[in-house]
Amino acid sequence: MQIHYKNKRLETVLIVAKAITSAVVVASFVILFGFDKPLVPRHILYTIQLVTLCIFIAGKLIRFLNAESKKEYLFANWFEIPLFIGLIIAVYGAGRWFYRFEPAVVRHFAVGIYLIVEVVIKICIASVNLAASGKNPTRTLIISFLVLIVSGAGLLMLPRSSVEENTSFIDAIFTATSATCVTGLIVRDTGEDFSFMGQIIILTLIQLGGLGIVVFGAVFALLLGQALSLRESVAMQDLLNARTLGRIGNMIAFIFGGTLLIEAIGAVSMFSMWDDVPGRVGSIHQQWFYSIFHSISAFCNAGFSLFSDSFVSYDRSWGVYVIICPLIILGGLGFGVLFDLVNITLDRTKRFFKKLFSKHHRFSMKAPRRMQLQSKIVISVSVGLIILGMLGILLFERFAKVGGSVENTSVLGAFFQSVTARTAGFNTIDVKQLSGSSRIVLMLLMFIGGSPGSTAGGIKTVTLAVVVMTAVAALRKRREVEMFKRSIRVVVVGRAITVVLLFVVVLFTATLLLSITECANGFKMSDIMFEASSALGTVGLTTGITSSLTTAGKWIIIASMLIGRLGPLTLLAALTFNLKPARYNYPGEAIIVG
Repeated sequence: MQIHYKNKRLETVLIVAKAITSAVVVASFVILFGFDKPLVPRHILYTIQLVTLCIFIAGKLIRFLNAESKKEYLFANWFEIPLFIGLIIAVYGAGRWFYRFEPAVVRHFAVGIYLIVEVVIKICIASVNLAASGKNPTRTLIISFLVLIVSGAGLLMLPRSSVEENTSFIDAIFTATSATCVTGLIVRDTGEDFSFMGQIIILTLIQLGGLGIVVFGAVFALLLGQALSLRESVAMQDLLNARTLGRIGNMIAFIFGGTLLIEAIGAVSMFSMWDDVPGRVGSIHQQWFYSIFHSISAFCNAGFSLFSDSFVSYDRSWGVYVIICPLIILGGLGFGVLFDLVNITLDRTKRFFKKLFSKHHRFSMKAPRRMQLQSKIVISVSVGLIILGMLGILLFERFAKVGGSVENTSVLGAFFQSVTARTAGFNTIDVKQLSGSSRIVLMLLMFIGGSPGSTAGGIKTVTLAVVVMTAVAALRKRREVEMFKRSIRVVVVGRAITVVLLFVVVLFTATLLLSITECANGFKMSDIMFEASSALGTVGLTTGITSSLTTAGKWIIIASMLIGRLGPLTLLAALTFNLKPARYNYPGEAIIVG
């Protein structure tokens, strides 16, 4: 909701003051919790937080008095009232009504929670406002990723984020980029080198990077009762690739609610899986944390694991194939496809009960909801790639590898690698032990990636389908590209070919640069290209050379991961946003190709 204020200059001053105050709040928490011993005495930090609290409250009072409509202001900021009441009860009641032993602890905790909520709300809503500022939404997306990476790297460099040795700048940037871009390549062991605080930071980066901080901003705005304006809805439509403007609110709510539900079901189902390997996971609290961490990592297709060998030790565990694989597949389908499947399921359920209990409605019901073309392409291509990838790995591991046999090749292992190679990056078998032919299969799967609107990278399944059917249409001498008895627009065909070409260029450029920077390490060219494919596809599989990369090589992988997550076409659109299309055409002339 857009609130109008009497004094515009005063409102600008308040916005700047709140931004500075929010930065001070964040700095105080970093100093308080990021070091083994705070750089500033605790009582001074608590005093600073109390001052920032007073500034926030004073700012709200001034904005209320400056608002043209007090009713609109209260309606848009209704959540401030119960939040403030809760703060007053905690501060005043501690030592009087409850917790009489150490009331100061409760007061500090309540003030801290209030400040954190205030800062989070402001950051999320500011991200939506920035996306709707009238500028290129893709630039907002890129900026949000860069800010998230830099912030995450700064937090990972804190002493309390590491177990022993502090994380260096390049390793922190690499880890933060890998987590934010949901890749999974690591230069430091997530479970051994990072403390619980560091693991929480990585998990937060995975969740924010997987869904996007702008989406979280829109979710907070909707949860707080602030309806998105038309400009904000248009910006979210561009970022989510949604077709209908009126469904933006439903789509955002579905993304957030569906993600929480799927990840929660995955975590609960995964809880007993850790008992399959005795001694790997200790207490119940650790089991829950491992379940939550790997559930989020799997659904967001991040590939981060708290085990040094990923899931190699759990290659015979049912949970890897019954829980992890479905989470990876669902995360790689894309929220648009999941939204379509849920709507179709609800429609079929309603029709069934109407036919069962309301017989007079049988002949007046509308036609059943049909699956969208996007969903048909995504599901068919995804299933085909999983099957072909599994068969390819089985075939090459048995007949294209020295010593390969039926006994040492697992069908479930091949299935898991076929699933995870396109999106996630987990592994149940050592990638270094695979044959060269199987690695080529994995590189092809990593190059293709997941589906549009998902957390996966690669050229995407729909892009592959469009390019393949374009070739089929040319061979059949058809004027239009056709799929499932529908025609594909020429502009979509051009975009698909552009994506493939850009990915090929980036892949070979990254491989060439790595071959130069890593020449002293003596890596094989196949290992270097595999690493570049994994980074660009935001997969996370590796032959074991990631931690041995030079500083220049790490920067190349960082750039590849960021390009792979955002997509080269997104970066190109951000750079060419202000270019106007040409309003003229040159005369045509025939040429020969092929």
